[in-house]
Amino acid sequence: MKREITLNINDRDETLVVDDAETLLEVLRDRLKLWSVRESCGVGACGSCTVLLDGRPVSACLLLAVRSTGRDITTLEGLGDGQLLHPIQEAFVSERALQCAYCTPGFVLSVKALLDEIPNPSDDEIREYLSGNLCRCAGYADILRAVHLAREKISRAPVKPE
Repeated sequence: MKREITLNINDRDETLVVDDAETLLEVLRDRLKLWSVRESCGVGACGSCTVLLDGRPVSACLLLAVRSTGRDITTLEGLGDGQLLHPIQEAFVSERALQCAYCTPGFVLSVKALLDEIPNPSDDEIREYLSGNLCRCAGYADILRAVHLAREKISRAPVKPE
């Protein structure tokens, strides 16, 4: 069955007609061309399709698009300001915490959620939080260093007036 839904993606409302069986991953990639959301395992085990749903990391390959109506969805394209990288992205580049970069968007979004929840995480908390993201290229030591650098960058960032 098809139905019209409105999704809030990266602070923008998108109204689409979707099939009840379409996943959020399919809608984001195939319909909206948000290429940072990647499919790898298709069963929610690798983290390549990670997006933030109301600020929490979820596997877009497991979530039906119709279940995302009225929720805030953030993809990697929603970080930064269009001109500058987000501090987490800067940290991943600085620490060379990517090689093929296939898994990087999922890691970056998971780190964003982690640092929003736990501003000064321990190494064990980082490892636990990122346990749903797999990387076959870069190695986790680089990613761990990137998280610590991102935390420092964010803590030094000027506060925006409201």
